Amino acid sequence: MQAMGWKGRSAIGALALFALVAPRLITAAPLDMLDGMDSPAQDDPAEDAAANFPGSAFFYAQGAFDPVPGVETVRSQHVLGLDAVKAAPAAIFRGLTSLDSYRALNCLTSAVYYEAGNEPDEGQRAVAQVVLNRVRSQLWPDTVCGVVYEGSERTDYKCQFTFSCDGAMARMPAPALWARARRVAQDALAGQVYAPVGLATHYHTLAVRPVWSSSLSPVAVIGAHIFYRNPGFNGTPAAFRAAYLGHEMISGPARRVWPARPVVPVDAIAAPYTVPATPAIGWTPPAPRRAASDRDDDLPQSTIRPEYRNSGRPLI
Repeated sequence: MQAMGWKGRSAIGALALFALVAPRLITAAPLDMLDGMDSPAQDDPAEDAAANFPGSAFFYAQGAFDPVPGVETVRSQHVLGLDAVKAAPAAIFRGLTSLDSYRALNCLTSAVYYEAGNEPDEGQRAVAQVVLNRVRSQLWPDTVCGVVYEGSERTDYKCQFTFSCDGAMARMPAPALWARARRVAQDALAGQVYAPVGLATHYHTLAVRPVWSSSLSPVAVIGAHIFYRNPGFNGTPAAFRAAYLGHEMISGPARRVWPARPVVPVDAIAAPYTVPATPAIGWTPPAPRRAASDRDDDLPQSTIRPEYRNSGRPLI
């Protein structure tokens, strides 16, 4: 058989390469391009080989990523508005006591850290705003910690914020990231509203699509999350007028298993100890209990042996 020439081998190689690449080109083609296959290719400058150059697709696509009409423009590469939004009502979330304020800050910091610890500032502020939107809504608890840890006692991982029931809090926070999340939480509690999420009360990562997402109105994509608001009245500013209670009853996830407390009969507490009529051999009766009137407290008595009670005292 005569050896194939260089041009012949090149032609066969080109055909083989095209056979591999062609299916990918067809798959990656936009649907609107497939619908308009009857139109001549020369109408689209992107299809003209003479008009193509490296990076030309960017110029031919100008206008494709323009903001939606009516949507507030946010000059950030991390924010993509999907609908017209109204900023949440401004409010300062101050606890009734310093302990309440500390708990609110700690709970909101935990939500920001575990939900968006690696997100840009916009993503963290958006998560904090969703928590505070829920506090102001009548559909959720009236405290920050109540919103963050709602459903944390569940064992089916269906708590409101997954980190509170999936074991994520067992990981020690990174100090630098925790400090950043804390600053975001402080600003949000002090009344700094993050407008791009509007009145959103739900979000999820772009990697999943929960069943409930189809019943809500998408508002914006910020960082790795897409945010939603409730339709109808529950998504209007009038539905976010609930007052912040200010009394934070909890500061962490709810317990799933509560230890059983021993039940002590009331007579055993008040009645003095009685020595058995026939004591066993080698049995030493304990000291009788003092009457309730003689005790100034209910602290347990020391069980340290007498010869060791003074150990540890400094020698004088």
